[in-house]
Amino acid sequence: MSTPTAPAPPRTSQLATFWLDGDLYGVEVEHVQEVLRSQSITRVPLAPPAVAGLINLRGQVVTAIELRERLGRPARPEGTEAVVIVVRLHGEAVSLLVDSIADVVDVDMRDFEAPPDTLDGSARELIRGAYKLAGQLLLALDVNRAVGA
Repeated sequence: MSTPTAPAPPRTSQLATFWLDGDLYGVEVEHVQEVLRSQSITRVPLAPPAVAGLINLRGQVVTAIELRERLGRPARPEGTEAVVIVVRLHGEAVSLLVDSIADVVDVDMRDFEAPPDTLDGSARELIRGAYKLAGQLLLALDVNRAVGA
C-alpha cells in the first residue's frame, strides 16, 4: 500500500493586469473583487499623498489609493479618468486607481524573476517580481504593500 503524496503546488497563476504610465502590472485574481469605471472620489484632509480619497461602493466607504503616487510615477494627465480596481485584503475592500484595465493572464511560476534593476525607490519595494510575456514585461504588484497593509 503506497502512502498518498501531497499534491504538487500549482505551476501557473492568474493575474488581473492593468496599465499604469505605459507599464503593464498585475495582481492575483483572487484579490480582485471588481473593476469599475471612474468613480466620484471624496478627498480626505491631511491624508498621505497616495490616498486619493474615499469612494462610495454601494453604501460601503472604500479608500482609493493612487498607484501612480505609490509607485513614484508622474500624475495622471489632466482630463484622463482613472479606472478603479477594488481589491479585498484581510476582509477589507480597498480601491486602486490605475490608467486602464488589460486582461486576465495565466503566468507560469517558472517564468517569475526578481524585480528588474531599472526599478528603484518606492516602486522596487512594491513589486514582487516580473514575468516575461511575448514582447512585454509584466510587473507583479505586491498588493499588501501597495495599500500599506
